[in-house]
Amino acid sequence: MKNRARLQDFDWVLLALVGAISLVGLLEIYSCTHAGSLAGMQWKQLMWIGIGMAGMCLIAMIDYHTLLDQAPALYIVGIAGLLVVLVLGFSRLGAKRWISLGGVVNLQVSEIMKLIIIIVLARYFTDVRSERLTLTDLAKVGALTLVPVGLILKQPDLGTAMVLVPVALVGIFLAGVQWKHMAIGVVVIALLVPIAWNMRHHLKPYQQQRIQTFLHPEDNPRGAGYQILQSEIAVGSGGFWGKGFGKGSQNQLGFVPVRYSDFILAALAEEQGFIGVCFVLLLYLGLILRLVDNAQKAKDRAGMYIVMGVTAVLGFQVLVNTAMVIGYMPVTGIPLPLISYGGSSIAFVFLALGLVMNVRMRRFVN
Repeated sequence: MKNRARLQDFDWVLLALVGAISLVGLLEIYSCTHAGSLAGMQWKQLMWIGIGMAGMCLIAMIDYHTLLDQAPALYIVGIAGLLVVLVLGFSRLGAKRWISLGGVVNLQVSEIMKLIIIIVLARYFTDVRSERLTLTDLAKVGALTLVPVGLILKQPDLGTAMVLVPVALVGIFLAGVQWKHMAIGVVVIALLVPIAWNMRHHLKPYQQQRIQTFLHPEDNPRGAGYQILQSEIAVGSGGFWGKGFGKGSQNQLGFVPVRYSDFILAALAEEQGFIGVCFVLLLYLGLILRLVDNAQKAKDRAGMYIVMGVTAVLGFQVLVNTAMVIGYMPVTGIPLPLISYGGSSIAFVFLALGLVMNVRMRRFVN
């Protein structure tokens, strides 16, 4: 009876939204890859979705309070894993982000770290007994977040490092940040921006190139600016209704870079048009609203922090990827959740949703 009650508490609406978004991803990956050497990638994606579903069910069965109790150990394991990547990881496209598990699976530890930081910060904010965070509390949150951020930046992986920040910011807001501390933070950031801009010449060449490309992609249309310009062309050529499934010239002829992963939204925009993109964004909006609803119904503050941490990550990834595709943010390699191709990314999303299901299924447990 107990297991049956938990099964009834499973969020089937959330699961339906996830299924619909994943289906869009599978169809678009097929459209992007079926005519070339990458044909069949949709089956690999489907395999990872199946693995992710199994992982989601597994993590939903473990009481999230048990995971919170193990937060310090999980944090140490996560940091150790990031250090192992820097020492023993292998490089791909100039970045050392993966470790090989028996030569069969390539694990991106930074994706797991996103899950760990959600649990760790949820535990920390729950343990704060005051109604307002002190400067000491903020400093501790900053330290917990910046250590993994720094290690991930060393890989380098700016996109994943950025994703950890909104988890901390959302938690700080919900835990009760004082307005004076918020004002101080805004002033500090405002002062650091011009200083950082004046120091851009001290950055590594590829970092300078990314900034220059974002600001003026047309200056190097065949080189660094190629990705952004081709993405914008694909989005614009789709018009309102799109060219039709499998009929986008920029997509089918391979002009859109990494069209099955980071820039899959550009490929979708070309083939399904503005109306298709709006449909996908509405699915994401429904997913975010459903997550917020689950956060509001959580039985305790710990559950609320966990669900809102997941919401912060997924919402941020959708926002940044969409802005990147239309040239409003630099290319950072942040995937579109559940749609972009990638095993580690898919696994993270489903495990994170498993945490959400975990919290929901225990909202009536004493």
